[in-house]
Amino acid sequence: MCSNYDAVTNPERLRMYFGVEAPPRIKSQVWPLYEAPFIRRHPHKDVGDEAVPPREAVAGLFGLIPHWAGEMTFGRRTYNARSETVAEKPSFRDAWRNGQHCIVPVEHIYEPDWRGGTSVPTRIQRKDGKPMGIAGLWASNTKATGEEVFSFTMLTVNADEHELFKNFHKPGDEKRMVVILREDQYDEWLDAPVARSMAFMQQFPAQLLMATAEPDRGKRKV
Repeated sequence: MCSNYDAVTNPERLRMYFGVEAPPRIKSQVWPLYEAPFIRRHPHKDVGDEAVPPREAVAGLFGLIPHWAGEMTFGRRTYNARSETVAEKPSFRDAWRNGQHCIVPVEHIYEPDWRGGTSVPTRIQRKDGKPMGIAGLWASNTKATGEEVFSFTMLTVNADEHELFKNFHKPGDEKRMVVILREDQYDEWLDAPVARSMAFMQQFPAQLLMATAEPDRGKRKV
């Protein structure tokens, strides 16, 4: 499960790899309830106006806050959604059934490596240097604050047998990994109806990823 990552915030990289303009107020190092970019279909893409882009990047909170939630802290426990239960869990089922798909642009994700007996933050990224587009769901909430707040979650799959992700989290815990999309899947995922959504819930090849220990990640600098 991913609770910490580096977002793609460089405007040129967002434009080059995702075809979107950078939204304001986004952070590079992201934890639950931090504001970061997610990419969705532009709500007016079908109006026939060439000035309307097919995709847009929106600033939202990491941790999905469903439309009915009355407090922002709800997002502290909904930053990841299990693909096996996403259609039934009250926190996610409306976004899933309504096809509120998004792509989370990520440079690196961080997972704890416990193989040495203690937790070592480990950076995971693509070997080719390209950013990762992670499959997610987004939501809009006005109940918690009286103003519209966007939020998002990352979808995950089992990784007990994945050559890389099986190394992370505590011994005995189920291994999970986020759903990393191929570039040629971006538009398909954004447009996918509910009947086809589960087909995207696949592991990303381990040989295309690399992991680097970063033990000082998250430590306060003196």
